[in-house]
Amino acid sequence: MAAASDEQFTAVIKLKPIEATPETFQEFGQVIEASIDGEEFGPHDAQLDLSHGIPRFYIMHLEDRALKFSEITHHASVTQCLGSIGSHVWYLGVGKPSIVDPTEIKGTTGADVVQSHCGHFYVPPAVDDIHAFRISGPKFLKLNRGTWHAGPLFTEKTMDFYNLELSNTNVVDHTIHDFVKKNKVVFLLDE
Repeated sequence: MAAASDEQFTAVIKLKPIEATPETFQEFGQVIEASIDGEEFGPHDAQLDLSHGIPRFYIMHLEDRALKFSEITHHASVTQCLGSIGSHVWYLGVGKPSIVDPTEIKGTTGADVVQSHCGHFYVPPAVDDIHAFRISGPKFLKLNRGTWHAGPLFTEKTMDFYNLELSNTNVVDHTIHDFVKKNKVVFLLDE
């Protein structure tokens, strides 16, 4: 008898995206919008942490990124900035940062702590803590260190995004949580 695949028993959770604004996105990072040329650095600017390596700023070409996801990732050593070239509408699934210091864990919550293959410790993202955001217009997102994210997602066939991270982020600082394998769910953006 053939074994049943994980996908046969997967529940679909619909998420209604909300517009990313400085207020709605503050738990996960920052929404950076246009400012007047010559304005001095302040809290409205991206508060970056690129101190653990060589910064990498590049254009990412993506194709066929439907409005659904079952995997989510985080980076423990860097803030990451993403924005669409041309200010096209795009979407991002997110969960709050959950990196922990194992020496500060008390009680039974330590049972939920996982060590990433990258070396740091974290609590896996909870299904109920996943949110979806719509990003439109001339702005970009700065993700806090450890913010779980899935995307960029979009309805166009292809889109280009600028991405600011570290030169080796996707090699040495890329932790993935698979919701199908771990939680038997997949997320669908209900736009």
